[in-house]
Amino acid sequence: MRDGIHPPYGPVVFRDRAANHAFLTRSTMTSEKTIEWEDGHTYPVVDVEISNVSHPFYTGTARVLDTAGRVERFERRYGRPRERG
Repeated sequence: MRDGIHPPYGPVVFRDRAANHAFLTRSTMTSEKTIEWEDGHTYPVVDVEISNVSHPFYTGTARVLDTAGRVERFERRYGRPRERG
């Protein structure tokens, strides 16, 4: 990598405020706020609104949409495409 064109890459704590969960990873994101982690070191902390711990897709609380009804409504509105042949 060329020097001076890439942001610094280092350890950062991402904290999910919705689920009160935090995890340590490496990232180019930085923050003025810091947190003392379980290992005794201090790392920059980035607060996020949602993560895999609180997102409905990962938690299994996602609602299933009526996709068949949506497709039928689309076909009614715009017609079914002609088959090429």
